Amino acid sequence: MEIIFSEDCLDYSYFGHIETSERVKIASEILKKMGYSFVEPEPVSEEDLLRVHSKNWVERVKRGGFFDADTPGSKNIYRYASLSAGGALLAANMKGFSLLRPPGHHAGKNGRALGASTLGFCYFNNMAIAVKHINQRTLILDIDGHHGNGTQEIFAGYPKVTYVSLHLVPEFPGTGLTSEINCFNFPLPPGTGDKLYLKTLDKALTHVDMKNIEIIGISAGFDAHQGDLASLDLTSNCFREIGKRVKDLEIEVFGVLEGGYSGENIASDLHHLIQGLDIG
Repeated sequence: MEIIFSEDCLDYSYFGHIETSERVKIASEILKKMGYSFVEPEPVSEEDLLRVHSKNWVERVKRGGFFDADTPGSKNIYRYASLSAGGALLAANMKGFSLLRPPGHHAGKNGRALGASTLGFCYFNNMAIAVKHINQRTLILDIDGHHGNGTQEIFAGYPKVTYVSLHLVPEFPGTGLTSEINCFNFPLPPGTGDKLYLKTLDKALTHVDMKNIEIIGISAGFDAHQGDLASLDLTSNCFREIGKRVKDLEIEVFGVLEGGYSGENIASDLHHLIQGLDIG
């Protein structure tokens, strides 16, 4: 599985902010030493953005400025966010993994989604943009420690997408406590651990009609790792087991980075996930 990455995404940082470029800088350096192939993306088109987001929201990101305490703005944020979305789109086309920032699964149609207090470090919903572009029957498997409220808002009731999320409660954004229509949510307590997590994942996948799925997009947040921002007390081995379960479905797959705030853990967890998928 090839890694989609651009050093341009390292250029924006905010002093003291947890969503630092160091997380993907360190991860990319480790993965390169491990022998992974890297591919450079292009920014996504405005046409692709408008398949997911309102014109007003796209124009607001273009203008930059301040969004909220979690999600600062800058005069170049539109380029960074468009590049990250372009990485997700390329990952979907190549069946690769996009290791870019900013993340995306909290971004809704008009920005802040489903009553959340902030945008949660997200500007454009990278996964949603990729899925709308490829226009296939898609299972989005969101393994970030936080619920992807933006992704659910965008795809609730959308006939070509099934959304499955396993996430920590109580935790930001405070959504995803119940399932609705084609969005299946599995809230989990602190200290869940590998065994309960994988048991819950097995249960979650039974809710999906796999005969109706052409491709799987993994919203791969690694902040459920032990000690991370939304820890479910998972080890790197758990991500290998997640990969194995996805491989057993015998459906094409791609991945997009969401959370995960230790570069070393991102590299280890992603490597284990790809090992489980047994790709490349």
